[in-house]
Amino acid sequence: MSRRIALSVAAGVVVLGGAGAFALAYAGDQPPALSESKARYTAPDGDRDGSFTFTTEVTASSGIESVKVLAWPGDSALAKEEPTAKEMAAVESAACTAAGAETVRCTYTAAVSDADAASSPRGPWHVAVLATDKDGTTTLETKVAGFTVD
Repeated sequence: MSRRIALSVAAGVVVLGGAGAFALAYAGDQPPALSESKARYTAPDGDRDGSFTFTTEVTASSGIESVKVLAWPGDSALAKEEPTAKEMAAVESAACTAAGAETVRCTYTAAVSDADAASSPRGPWHVAVLATDKDGTTTLETKVAGFTVD
């Protein structure tokens, strides 16, 4: 191999190695990522309470500090001004368990009484999630899942 080709190959390896290190460093700075988000609403029936259940998987390289969940009616004041991170910080947390090296599976469940169901707006509802990693980085998704109240 000629000296010129050898130098070109060596320079290419250095450039690619540097780009790989940058990509790894950049990947570590990513905000929490949500996936597999699902919401389920069951109306009360007779003497049995209904329920609202939301599940999601959250991935963050530094680990997850908290996952806050809020169900809100699509036909409400929040529809014009969706929940903010500041408002979401005050809502209830989901329970999370490890699902991999950097991933947790989170579940939020709330009972729905007859009185709750009777006073709830009918129609589409949205689920907002605020995920905070251990570095303090947040991800807010205001319509990560949805369900309908009939």
